[in-house]
Parts: sequence; structure tokens; C-alpha cells
Amino acid sequence: MNEKIIENTIHYIEELFRTNAGGHDAGHTLRVYRNALLIAENERDCDSLIVALAALLHDADDRKLFFTQDNENARAFLARNQVPQETIGRICRVINSVSFSRNKGRAPLTLEGKIVQDADRLDAMGAVGIARTFAYGGEHGRAMRESLQHFYDKLLRLKALMNTETGKQMAEKRHAFLEQFLDEFRQETGVQDHVPGSDFYSI
Repeated sequence: MNEKIIENTIHYIEELFRTNAGGHDAGHTLRVYRNALLIAENERDCDSLIVALAALLHDADDRKLFFTQDNENARAFLARNQVPQETIGRICRVINSVSFSRNKGRAPLTLEGKIVQDADRLDAMGAVGIARTFAYGGEHGRAMRESLQHFYDKLLRLKALMNTETGKQMAEKRHAFLEQFLDEFRQETGVQDHVPGSDFYSI
């Protein structure tokens, strides 16, 4: 793997998300990157450079954060770093196959896309997923119970949607923690039902 391009991409992401505090910060991207590398270790036929760069740049043009078209930020960064156009195209196709809200029910066609999608979904589960949900909700003025709906709209569905065997194994513990949190929340608040009719696809 080209260590220099990885280093440059990490620096770029840290600067791009420097002011974000709503769950899509550089920390999220780096966790997705690390998750993707862990999964890729067990998927021998994948292109590890495509996986790494797509994971690092998967939110660089997120429509909730940027008013860009056709992966403008990712393409410009990769071109500045002399990445071949064919490789840029492959990376952007992976990025575009990852989003939960844009690809409801559709798995990526490539192994690299499946790995990055699993890595991104893992960061929406477990303790980190809970923290990100409430950080995003607070940033957008949502009441606690509105943010709680996101567990039912998305987070609790993710375990069944994982693509790779490694991703499925990693999701088990995180899913169990989500359920444990909801049980404790119900006991502490007396709230038994989630908010009906919400469509809170955020993280």
C-alpha cells in the first residue's frame, strides 16, 4: 500500500472535518478506515488501496455536509496526489455504494464496496453509534426521544445487513450493546414505545 497517499489523505480528512462535532468528524472517518482494514485482512481478494482510500474519503462529499457534485472533493484531492483516473473512478464508485440512506436495501457490487460499507455501518453501532446518534440529534435540534427513533429506523437493522463474515462477527457485540442500552433507557425513563413515523437517516 502507498503509505504516502494514505498519510496525505488522513491529513486532508483531519482538515476537512476540523470544525465538525455532529458525528461525521475525522474520528469517525479514521474508525471506519481502521474497521475497513481489519475486515480487508480476511478478504484476500480485495484491493487494499481502494478499500483504504474509499474508507478515508467516504464522507468527503456527504450531501449532509457539503454542496458538491460527483464526488468533487474526493476527485480533486486524488487528482492532486497523482492518483490515476481509472483508480479515482473505482474509489468513487465504492464511496457511492456505501451510504445507508442512498442505498437502502442494496449491497455494493464490489468486494471493496462491501468492506467499506460494513466498516461504516459498524461505526453506527455499539457505544460509538449511540454517542454519534445523540451528537447528531443535538446538533440538529432534535429532542432525545426523536433521536431515539434512529435506533429503530437504522441502527437495529444493521446487523442483518452486513456483507462480509468478519463484518457480521464484529456487528454481533455492537448490536447486543444497542439492545442493552435501549433496555436500560426504557427502565430509567418508563418510555416503552419509539416515536412513530420518523425517517431519521443521519449517520
